Amino acid sequence: MDAEAIKTLRGRYCNSLTGYSRFKTREVFIGDVPMGGDNPIRIQSMTTTNTLDTIGTVEQSIRMIEAGCEYVRITAPSIKEAQNLADIKKELRARGYNTPLVADIHFTPNAAEVAARIVEKVRVNPGNYADKKKFDQLTYTPSEYQAELDRIYKKFAPLVAVCKEYGTAMRIGTNHGSLSDRIMSQYGDTPRGMVESAMEFIRMCEDMNYYNLVISMKSSNPQVMVQAYRMLVETMVAEGMNYPLHLGVTEAGDGEDGRIKSAVGIGTLLEDGLGDTVRVSLTEEPEYEIPVAQALVNRYVERSESSKVKVQNSPGLELTTDNSQLTTHSPYEYKKRETYEANAFIGGHMVPRVVVDLSAANLKDPAVLNDAGYLYNALLDKYNMAEQSVDFVYLADELPSFSFPGNLKQLYNYHTWQKLNNKTNCHPVYSLTGYVTATERDYALNLVYVKAGDIDGDDFASLSLDKTLVFVLETDAKNGMQDERFFFFKMEELGLDVPVIIKRSYPAGDFDLDKAGDITSADEPYSKLQLFAATDMGALLVDGFGDGIWIHAPAIPAKIITSTAFGILQATRSRISKTEYISCPSCGRTLFDLQETTQMIRSRTSHLKGLKIGIMGCIVNGPGEMADADYGYVGAGPDKITLYRGKEVVEKNVSAANALDHLIDIIKTDGNWIEPAV
Repeated sequence: MDAEAIKTLRGRYCNSLTGYSRFKTREVFIGDVPMGGDNPIRIQSMTTTNTLDTIGTVEQSIRMIEAGCEYVRITAPSIKEAQNLADIKKELRARGYNTPLVADIHFTPNAAEVAARIVEKVRVNPGNYADKKKFDQLTYTPSEYQAELDRIYKKFAPLVAVCKEYGTAMRIGTNHGSLSDRIMSQYGDTPRGMVESAMEFIRMCEDMNYYNLVISMKSSNPQVMVQAYRMLVETMVAEGMNYPLHLGVTEAGDGEDGRIKSAVGIGTLLEDGLGDTVRVSLTEEPEYEIPVAQALVNRYVERSESSKVKVQNSPGLELTTDNSQLTTHSPYEYKKRETYEANAFIGGHMVPRVVVDLSAANLKDPAVLNDAGYLYNALLDKYNMAEQSVDFVYLADELPSFSFPGNLKQLYNYHTWQKLNNKTNCHPVYSLTGYVTATERDYALNLVYVKAGDIDGDDFASLSLDKTLVFVLETDAKNGMQDERFFFFKMEELGLDVPVIIKRSYPAGDFDLDKAGDITSADEPYSKLQLFAATDMGALLVDGFGDGIWIHAPAIPAKIITSTAFGILQATRSRISKTEYISCPSCGRTLFDLQETTQMIRSRTSHLKGLKIGIMGCIVNGPGEMADADYGYVGAGPDKITLYRGKEVVEKNVSAANALDHLIDIIKTDGNWIEPAV
């Protein structure tokens, strides 16, 4: 987004930056389940069956509904699928299920008009509904641009008329990867382009006096997704609109990666009170999406709107509508907070660091470091670093009986550190008061616990600020993310460039399965930690706040904490430690088994650290939805795969049996292949 465009925005995208306050939107009726207004945040998902398979679609829909799905979305790529929605709806109603149905439309206005007479809501993508993406015209004169808008209006108006007649709601769903040539020519591949793509269609609807709308801004990149939703809200408010928001990170993937990436994007917006309905897009069975979405949403059911951080407004800071503090930091573009490099190891231009607590582990066995990414070989008496190896281990007051690898730093409570005979790679952690009164400090790194409220206290004011100092930011506030964000705002206001490690603590009771429920499947009891930590820390990291993360969860194994920490950094694009898979969640358009194919591709490419590989079931989710992937594997027809380098087609209609080998050959030709370690 260019600097001039940013100047027109003032960061007024939520009620408050310093406390939880849900943004009030228009109430929209979707069958008998309204959203927006004072209604609960709704949960939805999408079927993966062939829409022409009536019974298969009905039975999958029932599994989704019984898992807690409040809206069931079904693809309607052509008129025949749209027509079959009537049979699906009839069968569901006959079985006693009245959940509203949503038709997913992309390229076919006539199918949308059929579906709108049957289901309770239709979803259209403004990037390809009556618009075009042929990459054949990259510039438009003002008159050409307006002529295209006039043409689209005429194609879109019949659908609006049907929706008005039948009381059907509509979601205008912009996707980052499917912006039209016209939008790209004017705004580029940006959050601003996403917002304007939706706003054009919203304005058309309002011109026709149709207001039963829901809006979404989806991307596979959580940074882009968050920026686009924020910008959408401010843009809508400026034009007197407050339509409900559907939240989702598109093509999030599967397993831990999919859950963490979804939580970073969706959770960040929920923290700011944005969002009226949620869909978590996982490359798994759709009923597995529901409990993940519920776990994200349920954190806000009892969230108090009164427990806001107390602030005093200062020169240079703008105000939101409730007079809470707003930093000059732009919420619409990523910029890492500027800090100094402490001991050339943390802060500055260094990637965020990872801290893991091993103070309760068996410190007599070097194999304990396996869970921190340092793989001990007893035969050779040496360590090998894994792709995800932490930077600090916190040992509190416990002393190991074995030698640590030379590139792993140990953290001790100050009084224990003082007593060490050999302090090489060992650093103290102080309370704030303890640091101010300490008789000894480390020459290299000194970590000091702080809370947001400390910044106005006498101890903070008396700190000696040298470049060995690193803050460990903690919070016990219910609105912990806002509490920690306020600290960063105050640091910015005071002109302090001290590196900060974000620490969040999750008590054992938070992960009692009898209380929380097994939110995914029997072999994934730690998903709740992944979702909560990704929300709490990801919401800061996507804005460039934080030089390190420390997840303190005594009930969770260190191996899970390590993996979760690196997953959060990967999802926020802060630190890349593995291959990223941008895979769609499957639907009735999918031309191969996405779950099986994703695992097959992962098994042969997971060692390619830093590469992003898109795995898309059809051309609708092809070059568009894998917007920032390095390579793409896209279903082109039965047993046919098209391979991409970025958005460029490299090979068409490759047999599925040979497609992965061909993809690897392309990666090798580009010089991006390395042989996996034996």
